[in-house]
Amino acid sequence: MQKLTPVERSALRAEAHGLKPIVMIGEAGLTANVLKEIALGLDSHGLIKVRVFGDDREARAAMYDTICEQLDASPVQHIGKLLVLYRPKVETEKARSTSGKGLREVTIVKPSPSGTKRPSVTKVLLKGNERVTQGGNIKRAKPQQKSTKKSALGSK
Repeated sequence: MQKLTPVERSALRAEAHGLKPIVMIGEAGLTANVLKEIALGLDSHGLIKVRVFGDDREARAAMYDTICEQLDASPVQHIGKLLVLYRPKVETEKARSTSGKGLREVTIVKPSPSGTKRPSVTKVLLKGNERVTQGGNIKRAKPQQKSTKKSALGSK
């Protein structure tokens, strides 16, 4: 469990003010699946709110401590039935790894021509110089035009 300074904790509380709870703990309590969801939330967001449905304050405090110990998270705030937790984000391999070819996968959704049928969904690999237009078409960047004056001056 990481220790936060009061200044860091205050900044995190201010940042968490606008967040909505992403995990809700029901009558089953703190199960393995709930812990897994909290861990996933911490990995992707870093700062999360958890709502505990239950009237026993001591049980909520015990859950808070258990979550922080098992997931190596820092306790930020415990207000009523809301728990605020922080753990620095973990960089996923998918975000770090690049294929080295400059390709990226894009999903193109085009509405049906009549508007009454389902839209067509296609996944396309784009190169670094390509983009998708608003109509769903793929456009390549045009090569930069060469100046006729500069080429004429260079040949003299």
